[in-house]
Amino acid sequence: MKKALLQIHLAVLLWGFTGVLGRAITLTAPVLVWYRMLMTAIFMAGILYYRKQWQPIKRRDLGQLALIGCLMGIHWVAFYGAIKFANASIALVCLSTASIFTSLLDPLVNKSRYDYKELLIGAMALAGVYLIYRFQEFYGLGILFGVIAAILSSVFTVLNKRIANKYPARLMVFYEMGTGWLLITLLLPLQLYYQPQTAILPTNMDWIWLVVLSLCCTVWAQSLALNALKHISSFTATLSVNLEPVYGILLAFVFFNKKD
Repeated sequence: MKKALLQIHLAVLLWGFTGVLGRAITLTAPVLVWYRMLMTAIFMAGILYYRKQWQPIKRRDLGQLALIGCLMGIHWVAFYGAIKFANASIALVCLSTASIFTSLLDPLVNKSRYDYKELLIGAMALAGVYLIYRFQEFYGLGILFGVIAAILSSVFTVLNKRIANKYPARLMVFYEMGTGWLLITLLLPLQLYYQPQTAILPTNMDWIWLVVLSLCCTVWAQSLALNALKHISSFTATLSVNLEPVYGILLAFVFFNKKD
């Protein structure tokens, strides 16, 4: 249990960098996610091959991993959209509302009782986002994207919990990233059609940040989180993620000063 909590908190610390990196990378949200998922899948495939951890997956489980990967891809597009339309700090605070959605969804999926303490904690996070909207209405679109990202985060966390004990974390990350990348590949032409000026190729600095984002904030962080989910509840994992805004806001202040 202690090891699992340490793993999830280390994952959250790594995820805290995603907001900063999302702001630093010049690509639009869908293009950024396309590169992130592709590079993560490639890195993870290399690790699985080197460690000889490939193993067959049941068709039903593969379908669930594919669904999780697609939800994760859309979640990241929404999250980076929130960063682009608002800023890293607001996007991360909006993401903390995932706890209320998890407290509502987890009992339905896993057939457990509702915990009113969990509902209260989640409602407090939601109230905090409402207050931000009241005083920062010009960030309305960014806040909307942030809440959508939070909802999707709670859904794929609960679904990951159901399958976490069946397969190695790295194998799950590979299939989730691979299927999510396929979905973004299918959707990306829509942005290129409506926004033909969209930059597709990263700059030299973008490549560096994308490698850091893929290796540290995705390959390592996702593996840690999935290993932790084998021993802790979905709500505990989501509640731990509420610390992500703390790390992210501090990092955003360091890198972008008072702007974020």
